[in-house]
Amino acid sequence: MKTFTLIFFMGVTLHFSGVSQDSYLYTAKASSEKLLKFYPNPATTVINFDFQKNTEKSFYLVIYNFLGKKVIEVSSLNTTNHIDLSDFSRGVYIFQLRDKSGRVIESGKFQVSK
Repeated sequence: MKTFTLIFFMGVTLHFSGVSQDSYLYTAKASSEKLLKFYPNPATTVINFDFQKNTEKSFYLVIYNFLGKKVIEVSSLNTTNHIDLSDFSRGVYIFQLRDKSGRVIESGKFQVSK
């Protein structure tokens, strides 16, 4: 059964399911250690995702629109990753960094303004 729960981000618990029944519940950590830095936010033509530390090559990035529909999945990540937003509509998007088993490692949101 596929369900959606909207994400509210600002130091609160994030809940997101919508990919499958075995979706992962992600709890935001109080620590400031983040694997990804993303900018600019809001973005217009491109958004960058930079890894702050050495990470496993098996991680992948999934971006959803605010309705929970998967927009893009990037499986071959580098230290710096540029996502072209030309096919993205104006609005809020959720990203999830996942490991090879599908577990959410990090999550956040960004805005596209055109």
